[in-house]
Amino acid sequence: MEQATPFKPIALVVEDDQIQRELVALLLEECDMGVIQCESAETALEVLDKLGTSLSMLYTDVNLSGSMNGVDLARIATKDYPDIHVVVTSGKALPKDLPHQALFMPKPWLTLDLLREAERSQIAH
Repeated sequence: MEQATPFKPIALVVEDDQIQRELVALLLEECDMGVIQCESAETALEVLDKLGTSLSMLYTDVNLSGSMNGVDLARIATKDYPDIHVVVTSGKALPKDLPHQALFMPKPWLTLDLLREAERSQIAH
């Protein structure tokens, strides 16, 4: 008899800075999460369309390559996938209001804060 594979939470990391994206991915992988990395909101929307209900967490920077920003992405994600835990980050002030379900983490954030949010996403999902 085969054993069931345990659920592994998946995070979608959207950040146009490759070094920061890889750092966040590494930290989330250390929390035993699967990670999908994107550098634009447009690419992230494709992932959301395919895997949205399977994702536990969306981490996005406000400023992204492409025509859509991270706040717009957070709005779509929280509307279409209300169970996803959304974290929006930026080194600048927010240009628009976030959806009430999303959390803003100003840069530079503390590693422990990101790890706490990863844990919350696993509990909530």
